[in-house]
This record gives sequence, structure tokens and C-alpha cells, in this order.
Amino acid sequence: MIYFEKLRFKNFLSTGNNFTEVEFEKTPTTLVVGQNGAGKSTMLDALSFAIFGKPHRKISKTQLVNSINGKGTIVEVEFRIGSSNYKVVRGIKPNKFEIWVNGNMVNQNSHAREYQQMLENNIIKLNHKSFHQIVVLGSSSFVPFMQLSGGARREVIEDLLDINVFSKMNGILKEQTSILKDKINNNAHEINLVDTKILAQKKYLRDLTTITSAQKKEKQDTINNLQEDIRVLNESNGTLTSEITTNQPTLNEESTKASKDITELDKFMTQFRTQQKNVVKQAKFFSENDICPTCEQDIDADTKQHHLSECKTKAGTIKDALEMGEKKRTSLDLLLEQVNTKLNEVREWQSKVNANTQEIGRINTNITRLQNEIQEIEDNTGDLTEANEGLEKLRIEKESLQEDKFKLAEQNSYNRVNAELLKDTGIKTKIIRQYLPVINQLTNKYLQILDFFVHFDLDGSFAETIRSRHRDAFSYDSFSEGEKQRIDLSLLFTWRQIAKMKNSVATNLLILDETFDSSLDEEGIENLMKIIATVAEDTNVFVISHKSELEDAAFERKLEFVKEKNFSHLKKTA
Repeated sequence: MIYFEKLRFKNFLSTGNNFTEVEFEKTPTTLVVGQNGAGKSTMLDALSFAIFGKPHRKISKTQLVNSINGKGTIVEVEFRIGSSNYKVVRGIKPNKFEIWVNGNMVNQNSHAREYQQMLENNIIKLNHKSFHQIVVLGSSSFVPFMQLSGGARREVIEDLLDINVFSKMNGILKEQTSILKDKINNNAHEINLVDTKILAQKKYLRDLTTITSAQKKEKQDTINNLQEDIRVLNESNGTLTSEITTNQPTLNEESTKASKDITELDKFMTQFRTQQKNVVKQAKFFSENDICPTCEQDIDADTKQHHLSECKTKAGTIKDALEMGEKKRTSLDLLLEQVNTKLNEVREWQSKVNANTQEIGRINTNITRLQNEIQEIEDNTGDLTEANEGLEKLRIEKESLQEDKFKLAEQNSYNRVNAELLKDTGIKTKIIRQYLPVINQLTNKYLQILDFFVHFDLDGSFAETIRSRHRDAFSYDSFSEGEKQRIDLSLLFTWRQIAKMKNSVATNLLILDETFDSSLDEEGIENLMKIIATVAEDTNVFVISHKSELEDAAFERKLEFVKEKNFSHLKKTA
């Protein structure tokens, strides 16, 4: 049984930098009051965050840090199980997660998720959903049992009955089955491999016993044909090499000469074009000027006409020279193109020679392989005894693998049987069916105490049937909010009773968050207080409420949360 002793938190939600401390075992019943927003439910969020790393309500982790201080969030919870004392510490900004047992911190070498799993699976043995089903009933966003899916209901009941070990066993079995499947596949692969080796060895034996001169002759004939191919390729290479040797130097020389001629011609053409520009410039000068700008003397008409005539003659001569140069350039370009075409042809010949040479190398490799095979045939003719011994070893190896195959198949059969037992419809269902009558009996008992006279029944798939005195069947959703809450309360106390019977997930703590403030009428509140009085003998009940009329009820302690200067804290009592 888990006995929660103390909760401390600071810089958590609206609380400030001073620790708020709540002692759980001080009195059997405690009333927690305060105005809306004063921080009454903060203790519930802090407890949930300390144990599970997430609050009771739907609040993001970043929103848990006090928005004014912005850092230093610390939540601590102390509890005991048997003779061991535990303390869990969580922090945000900086992040912290520590588990202490009897004053010693548990090794944190594992990942934070694994550290959390150790806390839930090995220490408190409760997950977030199941913890709130037996410890908390509130009007916040947490989903009551009746609003859970069938799978989630099963998870809660498995935790309560401490049979989730079968789910863990099923998980381990699935891992073992996966490993076994790999072994079976590997075994089949090894058997196929040995079969292939046996076939190859038998073929080898047949080859040894059927070696004849005809086999050797066939390989030698192949060698001869390959050598003939080499001769043809060499002859082709000789012809091509001769053509290359004959044509390439001349073509290179012609290409060089043509390129040189083109370069020289381009140089002369450039000079002619420069002269042409000068003549045009001179003619323009004499046609546009009557006075020499240098000596400032008049240029007579005869002089001007003489120079213009001379310019015209020079221009005609240069034009003829440029036209002849263009024709020569065209001729040289054509010659160079023809030479380059022939050079490309020579390069193709060279590529053909290289390809023939590579083919000759490949053929020589095949000839060497065939010669080695002929030599191997000659060397292995007398190795029949050794080959038979090799075949026998392979047969023995196959027998061993076949034996392993039978063992693996047998283990696989056992695993299938175990899987049938461990799946949801197996042994867990049988155990749950034994407890279902007790669950239904307790639920109906608490419903009657709460003056809700219906017959409640959960079946093996955790679907509910609710019948009135007239045997009319109803569903949970067909009832009013007050009636739904009576059902939720009855189930909460039922889960606590079942947990106490199992003594595996039982706890001293019960928190009712604004349960009295929602849909219960005065008679329902009175009946609920009767139940609280009965469970308070070994339970510490905390009722969170803002109803003033509850202050005079039979609560042995009252905690009041107040909010001052934007910070929530517990009001000191006189």
C-alpha cells in the first residue's frame, strides 16, 4: 500500500518562491477551500506532476512555471511503501527529476523515459490514468472511468487487479517470438545453403567420374577459337596502326600550316582594314575642310581634288585586297575543316585499336581460365575419396540443422499456446471475470448509499448495463449530470476497495476536486459524507470546494488557499 506523506511545491502555477507544504496524514478528513483562482486545485496538479511528469489538468509544461518568476519550479512528494521511504523531486528551469529511496538517490544513468517507467512499473505500480481513477474524482478535464474507451477501461482494471504483469509477459513473449522467427528464418536459409552446397558437391563428384578426353578437347577447341580471334584482332590493329602512322604526321602538318596561314592572313586583313579607315578619314577631312587647322592656310580646290582622287584610288585598291583576302580565308577554312575531318577519322582508328587491345586482354583472361580448368581436371581426377568425405560432412551438417529446425518449431508451438493464454481474451479475462461480480456488487452498494436505486453491471468487455427497478435498460449517457456523478463516485470507491483487497495499488489518499460543487444535491452530499466517514478510517480524504456550507461539516482540518499580490499560498491558521 502507498502512504502519501507530504507534498511541497514552489514557483508552480500561481505559487511564488516560497514552498507551499501539504501534509497528507495529519488528519483523516481535510477540507480545502478558497476563492476561484486562489490555487485550490494546484496541489492536485503538483501531486500529479511530481509522480507522472504531467499535471492533472490539461496544462502544458511551460505553463506550469510561475509566469512572474519565470523559473525555479520545484515539486517534491514523499511517500512510503512497506519499510521503504521514497521522495520524488521534479523541477523546471532548470529541469530536474530525482527518485530517492531511504535517503539515497536512484541511479540516473538511464534515459528520463526509462526512469519514469521504473517509477510507475516498479515502485508505485500505477500509471497516470489508473492513479486518477482510484485517487481523484474532479470536475476538471480528467476523464472518469465511464467516459473511457473499452481499451482504457481494461487498462485501469488490469492495474487494479495487478494482472498487467500478463501484458508485460505478453510483450516479452512477442519479443521472444520475433527473435525466434528470425532464428527460424536463419535456420531455413542455412538449410537451403547446405542443400545448394550438397548439389554442387554431387555435381563435382559427377564431373570427377565423367572426365574424358572429349571434355578436355572441348575446352582446348574453345582456346583455339579464342586464339584465332586474337589473330584477327591483331591483324586489324596492324592495318589500322599502319594507316595511322602514314596519315597522322601529314595531316598534323597540314593542319598546323593551315592554322598558321589563317593567322597571318587575319593579321594582314586587320592592317588593310586599318588603312581603309585612315583613307576614309582623310577623304572626309578634305571634303569637309577648306582651311588647314594646323597652319591655318587655305586649301585650294586643285589640292583638295588631288587628295580626294588619291584617296579614292587607295580605297579601291584596299577594297580589292580585302575581297581577295576574304576569298583566301574561305579557302583556308575549307582546307582546315577537311584536314580536321581526316584527323577525326584517324582518332577513330586509334579508338578501334584500343578497343581491340582490350578485347585481346579479355580473351587472354578466358584462355588462362580455360587452361586452369584443364589443369584442374587433370589434377583432381583422383580426388574422389576426398570429395565423398566432403559430401558426407555436408549431410551431417544438414541433419544437425534439421534437428534445430524441429526444436525451433516446437518452441514456436509453445509460444503460440502461451500467446493465446496471455492475450486479452486469455487468462486475464478469466481473472477479470472472477472479480466482475465483486466489482458490480460494490458499485451497486455505493449507488444505494448515494440513494441512486439502479442495478449497475459491467460485462467482460467492460460495457455497462444499467437497469431501473422496472428493469428498463439505460446507458451512462442517458442520465443527468448528478446521476452520472453518483455512478462516478460509486466506481471511485469501488476501485479503492478492490485496490485495498489486492493490496497492490491501494493508497491512503483520496482527493475529491469540487465534487460537492457540481451536480450533487444536498441529499447526495449528505450520502457522500457517509461514505467518506466510512473510508476515512484508513484513508486521508481531501475535499476541494468553494461551498461555504461545507465548512460546518465533519472535517477535522481546513486548508484555505488565498491569493495575494498575484501569488497563491496557504493561509496560516490560528
